[in-house]
Formats: sequence, C-alpha cells, structure tokens
Amino acid sequence: MFTTRITELFGIEHPIVQGGMQWVATAELTAAVANAGALGFLAALSHDTPEDLRGEIRRCRQLTDRPFGVNVTLLPTLREPDYPGYLAVCTEEGIPVVETAGQNPEPLLPPLQEAGVKVIHKCTSVRHALKAEGLGCDVVSIDGFECAGHPGEDDITSLILVPRVADAVDIPVLASGGFGDGRGLGAALALGADGINMGTRFVATREAPVHDNVKQALVDASELDTRLVLRSLRNTLRVLNNATAAKVSDMEAGGASIAELAPLVSGAGSKEHGLEGGDVHAGLFAAGQVTGLIHDIPSVAEVIQRIVTEAAAIAGGRLPGLLSRNPHIDV
Repeated sequence: MFTTRITELFGIEHPIVQGGMQWVATAELTAAVANAGALGFLAALSHDTPEDLRGEIRRCRQLTDRPFGVNVTLLPTLREPDYPGYLAVCTEEGIPVVETAGQNPEPLLPPLQEAGVKVIHKCTSVRHALKAEGLGCDVVSIDGFECAGHPGEDDITSLILVPRVADAVDIPVLASGGFGDGRGLGAALALGADGINMGTRFVATREAPVHDNVKQALVDASELDTRLVLRSLRNTLRVLNNATAAKVSDMEAGGASIAELAPLVSGAGSKEHGLEGGDVHAGLFAAGQVTGLIHDIPSVAEVIQRIVTEAAAIAGGRLPGLLSRNPHIDV
C-alpha cells in the first residue's frame, strides 16, 4: 500500500521495522515480522557468543525466506562483547542489513560496508543523525522521547524530532518512539519519515517470546505507566513502572552509585523471573508511552495489516475529505 525509500531499499512490502530487542527479538518474532511483509531484526546481544547468533540466524531462515536483519547494540560495559565476531557472522551468513545503536558505530562500519551490508543507525538527536550520515550509514532510525529504552538526554518528542531529522539528512529516516497504530504510520510519513520502527507494540503479540503476564501488563498500562530511570547516570531508560523501577528511582534520589544500582538494572532478573517467569515486578522492562495505545495481544501479521490498512484509509479517505470540504484551500 505504501512505497517509500525504506520499502525499496530493503525489498519489503510495508514501511514497518521491528526493533532488535534483547531477549525478545528471537527467530520466531523476527520471522513473523518478515513473513508479514515488514523488516524484522534479531538481537545479537541475546546470544553469548557469535556462534550462538549464527545458529539463531539459521533458525530464522528456516522460518522465513524474506529479508531480516541483526541488531548490534554498543553498550558501555566492563566486559565488552565480541563485536568483531558478531559482525563476521553477519557478513558470513549474508545478512543484508545491520542495525547499530548506542555508542558511535564508526568502528563497526568498515567490515559491513566492505561486504555491502546496509547499516541503520539508531540515534536520539539531530547531531547524531548527521554524524551517522557522515559515516556512511544508509538509514537513521530516530528515537523520540516517548520511546522504550534509551531516549537520550535531550527530551525531544517524535513530533519535533522526526521532521527535524528528515530536514537535516538526505538518507532515509525511520521514526521510532510512540508508534503502534495506523495513525502513527500516517503521521510519521507526513512528518517526512520513510517508515516506522516499533518495539513495545511487537512485545504484545502472540509470537513474542514473553510471558503472558508481561504482555497483559502492557495492555493494562496507560501512557502514564512508564517511568524514567538512570537519569542520575545520564543513561536514561524508559521502563514499565513497577516495583523495581520505583526502587531504582528511590535509590537514585538518595544518591546511589552505579555499583549499588547494578543488581537491579543488570537485566538478569527481568529475563529469568520476568520475561520468562511472568513476575511483572522482577527487574526492569523497557516500555514506551505507546502502552496507552495497546489494547490487545494479536498476531504479528494482524498488527501489521491493521496498521497499514488504517494508515491507507486515513491517507485515502479522511484527509482528502477534509480538504475537499474547505472551499478556501487551493490544492
């Protein structure tokens, strides 16, 4: 229904991208997104070794014959992951697109560019988008303040940030943060983006490898039920508001150090006891303000079809109808 630079660049039907969420972006979810005509991403850091990632790529290929990518997030850590190894697996396995996020992707780019791999860099500001374009990235995915995970420190919402970036760069732009229905897709395209990136909306689908309790918590939550943590460390994280998030906030207010916060924010508890075990208060769960727009737990295909159908109805019906009723506008 929609042809944009994103659909043409990646050979997909719909300008919708699934975020590479750690522990959630597995072969099942990524393949479901690809089979529905959008672009899915596996999360490299869900796997302890590059060879584990290779196995997941091959497993995904058994579930879909359509394009999908791999997310490689650069994190500040005491024990750096084997990034060269992950990238080597991506090139050896013929992955067509890699999404980088977090820190400056410049050290990762040469082997990817030499292999002809397209690179999307996810960032949170105009200056970072310009830097990514200058480094030769093919696409920027721009996270507005509403997004799940790390929104940066500028606190600029998608309504302002997306058109600012679209005006500033010449490469395609993905709008991320606050998108979960057809109205959002239509708005993103109107703002100058070439597609949308969604994370939280895809967590609340049947194919997501997440306990039903967590999915239901997203359905039950409103746009008021997320919380910003780690602001004191300038590593702001938007998460579902739960007992762990409240405790982290209280500790930050008391001047807690990263060492004191680490047991609560490391992620081990949220994976084992939360995402897998169903305890919605065990650990931190990245969630965006789009929770206010999530009211059910459909299949991935249903979500994608619903979004493009609604966006097409808006573009082809509601907006032209509004113009035609105003005799004072010359179009």
